Amino acid sequence: MSINEIINTDSNVMLVISAADLKEFVLELLDERKGPSKLTPERFLTITDTVGKYGISKSTLWRWSKIGYLPKVKLGGKCFYLESDIIKLLEGGCHE
Repeated sequence: MSINEIINTDSNVMLVISAADLKEFVLELLDERKGPSKLTPERFLTITDTVGKYGISKSTLWRWSKIGYLPKVKLGGKCFYLESDIIKLLEGGCHE
């Protein structure tokens, strides 16, 4: 029986495990948490970049930011959007 199986059974047990087994378990947890690796670094897009690249109007960006649908990042007094957030939003089939 694996550690994951024991944990999932909600059993109240005391475990004695080897260091190698503990390491393997931790590595499995980290792999699950990490998910797919990012192949490209995160990009911050200005409002103008977002409008030009994705054809989303400025008023839509403002509305989406206001309701928390698309969070904006303020850096140095300017607003930016994470490109990955925009892509997720558009792939989700969300419309204005």
